[in-house]
Amino acid sequence: MTLSTRRHVLSLATALAASAFVATPALAQGEYPSKPITVVVSYPPGGDTDAIARLFADKLSARLKQPVIIDNKPGAGGALGNNYVGRAANDGYTLLFTPNPFTTAPLVMKLSPSASYDVLHGFEPIINTATQPLVLVANPGLGVKTLPELIAMAKAGKPVTYASPGAGSPMHILGEWLNQAAGVKITHVPYRGVGPSVTDVVAGHVNTAWVTFGAVRQYLQAGKLVPLAIGDAQRSRLAPEVPTLRELGYKDVVVGSWNGFFAPKGTPAPVVKMLNAHLNEIVKQPEVVEKLAIFGALPAGGAPEVLGKINASDYVVMGKVIQDLGIVAE
Repeated sequence: MTLSTRRHVLSLATALAASAFVATPALAQGEYPSKPITVVVSYPPGGDTDAIARLFADKLSARLKQPVIIDNKPGAGGALGNNYVGRAANDGYTLLFTPNPFTTAPLVMKLSPSASYDVLHGFEPIINTATQPLVLVANPGLGVKTLPELIAMAKAGKPVTYASPGAGSPMHILGEWLNQAAGVKITHVPYRGVGPSVTDVVAGHVNTAWVTFGAVRQYLQAGKLVPLAIGDAQRSRLAPEVPTLRELGYKDVVVGSWNGFFAPKGTPAPVVKMLNAHLNEIVKQPEVVEKLAIFGALPAGGAPEVLGKINASDYVVMGKVIQDLGIVAE
């Protein structure tokens, strides 16, 4: 090797080393993590999303030997917190724990450029932690025990209502999609959260509601609500007796709920890989599986790419439904 060639190789190696140093800022400053990690939750304390986030944060903290702190940043249907994380430093110390309105919020809300975020390219997916099947429940006083009976009632001209935890939510999208597929008009009644919507359907102020299982489990067991259908593609082991919309003839109408962790775009791949590995172990822990079931959630897991594909698919499929049906958040 000539002297000039050696100099060229040395120069190239130095340049590559420098670029690698720049590309992995979190790792260049020592072993990750070397300080507390903040997990932003874009919803208020006390709800399912907050409780599940705290469950994972506690388990992750124990494994990483660093505090994992939940920072609630509610507002604008989750967009406020999502936007905050999208603009945060990509060093692995600010993460986002979110349900799937993360994907649809910019599609149903009129957000300014400064308040919005890039659903597909602004974040690094870490892991899909859990899924929550959506279930259509009815107040027994309505007098229906099956979805076909409900659809027949609506077609006969009787006024029927359904509650959702908010305009533009997955439950709202699912309710309007079913309306279109069945050729009926079951009137949407939006609430501010799952809790109030459940309270009113139990009281009979609204006839039906699309909700997560955890929110209505006790009422189903007590016979105070009647399950009519599941929005997932397959039946849920949380309620195997409840048929899916697909089984009932609405093969294209599939909407579920999921949650997962994201990091700002450009977060070093080794950091994402480490977090994914720990969280995949956590979702398998019997205590975690048991607690998730309380919220009507089932453990998921998998590679970061799995969450990325789910997010991208929802953006396309739900985006078309939202556009076709003119769904907006009020």
